[in-house]
Amino acid sequence: MALAQPDPGGTARAEPFGPRLPQQPGAPLRGSLATTACMETLQVGYLHAVAAAAGCSLSQPFPDNGIDWHVSHGAPTHTVDDEVTIKVQLKCTYQIPPHPAGGAFSFTLDNAHLVKLARSPVTVHKILVVMIVPRSQDDWLRAGPGGLDLRHCCYWTNLAGHAVTGRYRTTVRIPTSRIFDDRALCDIMARVGAGGRP
Repeated sequence: MALAQPDPGGTARAEPFGPRLPQQPGAPLRGSLATTACMETLQVGYLHAVAAAAGCSLSQPFPDNGIDWHVSHGAPTHTVDDEVTIKVQLKCTYQIPPHPAGGAFSFTLDNAHLVKLARSPVTVHKILVVMIVPRSQDDWLRAGPGGLDLRHCCYWTNLAGHAVTGRYRTTVRIPTSRIFDDRALCDIMARVGAGGRP
């Protein structure tokens, strides 16, 4: 799973490691893991929560060949099989603001990664899930008797057939209407289970 941060001008670029923000006075003493490593853990927690609420099972390919997770959904109404699977690639960034303006936000992928996600036709469909988080870990979540507030949000898209346009990287558009939650995942699986695309 790769993390991404926007290039100047608003698009995103992949970075394997990120800076560690200085400790704020009065903040809890957090561990010394790089912020980007913690972002990976956070987005996996988000995916697990969504899959649990949607009644899906998760598996992680080993070794990872450019796809982070396989998500499976069983239902007697599926027509192609009793259980269908999609592949999920996770990305995470703190440089896109919450509630992105407009109908979509820009995100940049290495061309080799886009080619894998854009391949069409496929036997098992793939989706890209991009999580937008606050820059500071202090703002990532709040817990209380009423619930767990995990910030900010994941968005998903199917890049099948998307063309490579840049020399090394290509900017794609992620629709803000495609919030990745349990209902969205159930809808994706219903479409795949009927023989369609995510």
